[in-house]
Amino acid sequence: TEREEPESLQTLRDPSRSQFFRGESVTLKCEDHSSAGWTLRRNTTEETRTLCGSEWGSADGSSCRISYLLPSDSGVYWCESRGGGASSISVNISVSGGSVILQSPVLPVMEGHDLTLSCQSQTPPSKPSAAFYKDGSLIRTEPTGHMTLQHVSRSDEGLYKCHISAHGESPSSWISVSAPPPALFRVLLHLLVISPFFISTLLLVSLCPQRASGNRNQSITFDQSSSVSKLFCLQQVTRLSPW
Repeated sequence: TEREEPESLQTLRDPSRSQFFRGESVTLKCEDHSSAGWTLRRNTTEETRTLCGSEWGSADGSSCRISYLLPSDSGVYWCESRGGGASSISVNISVSGGSVILQSPVLPVMEGHDLTLSCQSQTPPSKPSAAFYKDGSLIRTEPTGHMTLQHVSRSDEGLYKCHISAHGESPSSWISVSAPPPALFRVLLHLLVISPFFISTLLLVSLCPQRASGNRNQSITFDQSSSVSKLFCLQQVTRLSPW
């Protein structure tokens, strides 16, 4: 069968998955925000803090390509500045020698967001139904092979795996749930949305005509035009309202 194009893995963004089949290829990329550049390192069961291009992978600037993944490539990968002063969030990569993998995000899922897991077989199953497990306990079986957990919380953290009948079981992957942005940040964001409305309202109100003083005839004439102007101002304020 024809092989798929290798998948790119952005270590400072959400990678698409953490598990791969034996023989697949992957390119890990670091976002380069410094003139010094970035390098890739990893820890596996056989080596510690080894540099891409020295004992594994092919380095190309701030990216690293592994053309043929083996189970021994399973481990923790991260980007590190060439000066050694900064490093990215590390990601776990698992290479399966079996025929089933679990597709899941490698970076933490924000609390309150949805989490989608997919069970994939190296050879297409006759029935895509898959059973999903957390910490060894069955969650449920999905006929499509995909499962979505809505509005995740810290209690959803754990080791996940899946099983496809007659094909086997995937390795386990740890899924973390991160805290949402601080309340102060959400308040400031809300104010940024609402403030323009209040500022515009104050400007319109200050420009709206006021009741004139003077003799009765002048007052009647001015009040008629003033009423029309005030109605126009009210319409403008209503149009500016975010509600």
